[in-house]
Amino acid sequence: MKSSLLFSLRLSLCCILSLLTAELPHAEETLSVDNEAVTEQLQQEFHGSYPETASPSNKVHSQELIAAEAEWGILPPYQTTVWAYNGKIAPVIRINLGETLKLTLHNKLPQATSIHWHGIRLPNAMDGVPGVTQPAIEPGASFTYEFTPKDAGTFWFHPHANSPEQIERGLQGLLIVENPDEPKYSQDLAWILDDWLLEKGAKIHDRFVTGHDLMHDGRWGNVVTINGHYRPSIPVKPGERIRIRMVNSANGRVFAPTVEGIETQIIAVDGLPAQSPITLQNFYLAPGNRIDLDLTIPKNAAGKTFAVLDSFGNKANNLAILQVEDTAAVTTPTFKPIQAKHFPDWRSAIDAPVTHEFMLNAMRGGEHGITWTIDGHSGHDTIAQELQTQRFYRLRFTNRSYRLHPMHLHGQFFQVIAVDDRPVREGFWRDTVLIGPKQSVDIGLVPIDKGLWALHCHILEHAEAGMMTTIRIQ
Repeated sequence: MKSSLLFSLRLSLCCILSLLTAELPHAEETLSVDNEAVTEQLQQEFHGSYPETASPSNKVHSQELIAAEAEWGILPPYQTTVWAYNGKIAPVIRINLGETLKLTLHNKLPQATSIHWHGIRLPNAMDGVPGVTQPAIEPGASFTYEFTPKDAGTFWFHPHANSPEQIERGLQGLLIVENPDEPKYSQDLAWILDDWLLEKGAKIHDRFVTGHDLMHDGRWGNVVTINGHYRPSIPVKPGERIRIRMVNSANGRVFAPTVEGIETQIIAVDGLPAQSPITLQNFYLAPGNRIDLDLTIPKNAAGKTFAVLDSFGNKANNLAILQVEDTAAVTTPTFKPIQAKHFPDWRSAIDAPVTHEFMLNAMRGGEHGITWTIDGHSGHDTIAQELQTQRFYRLRFTNRSYRLHPMHLHGQFFQVIAVDDRPVREGFWRDTVLIGPKQSVDIGLVPIDKGLWALHCHILEHAEAGMMTTIRIQ
């Protein structure tokens, strides 16, 4: 496990967000700043960044999911007992923008569960957080989720009840909301990146939320998979232009994906299109993060292979192989990649006051022996902030610990605007941001979607041990 104190410190010095983040000079000090004028300007710049309401097409996509025990070949020739949706690891649900998803979950597990639709802006009651937006779905019971997504993009779903065990055992899936107006790729691949802590015979190690995991960066596995398969070989053709939608569903592992020998562009982060394409280089895909990639298989690559690697840490891991068929090249689709229709400048965000500073830390004691806290509190019974819709806010996360914390805010998108009080511009929206050891990160957001929304660390063991709170949007 690469989660020692020394490693985390080195990671922080290497820029915990990503080398994509362009550092800007300090704003010049002024004797006074008209905070109201700055906030008003930032709100005006934000207007039109993404839809405020859904646009239903009156078409309903109905789906049934059964959460139950299943057998899955993570590491052939062994079969591993997992928990899965409809017997499959990483099932993909695809709907068109404007369609309403009506999904009924039947719980055949030995414990209560739920589904959280990570990154989807939806009615608060459909967010799937027991104790905040709905009661837990008990064994033998069912619950129907119904909503019309506001945004096209790559999203995922997973339990928000006993998440460290239920996600680790395999409960995870992809929700792709497609925009029919977007250009068509030769292949559109949807990948969940995960790691599994397996014992002899490919049995899942069944001790969860341990003291070791809590003192470090969560549970890191020893087998890394894509859609539940170890080092899969993906067939492609010379000349194909491919979109790869990557989701990190791991309990704690951070990935830094690369495609060996092929120029690859990031076209979307956490579901929304970037301001413009960004070269894939040293992007830290933290638990909960997603990126959409755009790449073209060279026309002269018949019979060749290209490795998809994880370069996070001291040694690269082989995630998958793109196996090019030994055939003639196909016609490469030519089009401009998607990009944000409107992206606010927000250079003056560094002049806005900090509305609230969330203190991330740990203390001894509690159910698990270690309690992770936000502002000295643990659990989602606390409302950390009450914010108004259509107002700009600058929120700060200050990490007082030596561990990593990917902080995920439900129901909203935000931009990173400063790291350690120095302004930065990333050129994309997020719903999850990785906070390094002893680091502070400022985000800017204009809330649109009302409700009581969870805010938590997406290292699942940290969240289970208390690093969770709520924000009310009025």
